[in-house]
Amino acid sequence: MSSDFTIRPLRVEDNEGIRSIFNDYIEHSFAAYPQHLLTVEQIQSLVQSYQGYPALAAEDDDGNLIGFAFVRPYSPHDTFARTATITYFIASGQTGKGLGSAFLQQLEVDARQQGITRLLAHVSSKNETSLAFHCKHGFSQCGVFHGIGCKHGEVFDVVWFEKSLLPSEY
Repeated sequence: MSSDFTIRPLRVEDNEGIRSIFNDYIEHSFAAYPQHLLTVEQIQSLVQSYQGYPALAAEDDDGNLIGFAFVRPYSPHDTFARTATITYFIASGQTGKGLGSAFLQQLEVDARQQGITRLLAHVSSKNETSLAFHCKHGFSQCGVFHGIGCKHGEVFDVVWFEKSLLPSEY
C-alpha cells in the first residue's frame, strides 16, 4: 500500500479536478449515479451541498488532484443535524493505495468535532468495490432500495450503510 498523496482541505480551485474525476465515474461505472456528464454549474451546486461540513482533497506528489471526499447533511431538518452522508471519489489508477481509508479516517475525526454522530453512505449495488469497502470499515448495511436506479440500460439497487461515530452505541 502506497501513501504517495497528501490530504488537505478541499478548495474552490479544485472544482475542475472534481468534475474530471466525477465525470470519469459517470462515464465508466455505476459509482456516480448521473448518466450525463456534469457541467461546471452542476459541480458548483455539488460544492454548495457540503459547505460548512468537512471536505477533503488528495494530491499526488506533483500537486494533481487525485481524489475528493466530503460529508454533507443527511437532511435540512435540524432534528437530523447529527447525521451526515459521506462521499468519496478517487481518480482512476489511484485506487487501492489507501486513499479511501485515509479519507474516511480524517472525515470521521472532522465529523466528530462538528458534532456528527452517525455517517450514512448509499452505494450502487453494482459497485462491489465500494460495498466491500464500507463493510470492511465498520459500516453496517441498514437498507436496500430495490431496482430504483437505471443507468446504461441496467437496473440497480441502492444499498444504504450506517456507521456510528459514538464511542459506544447509546
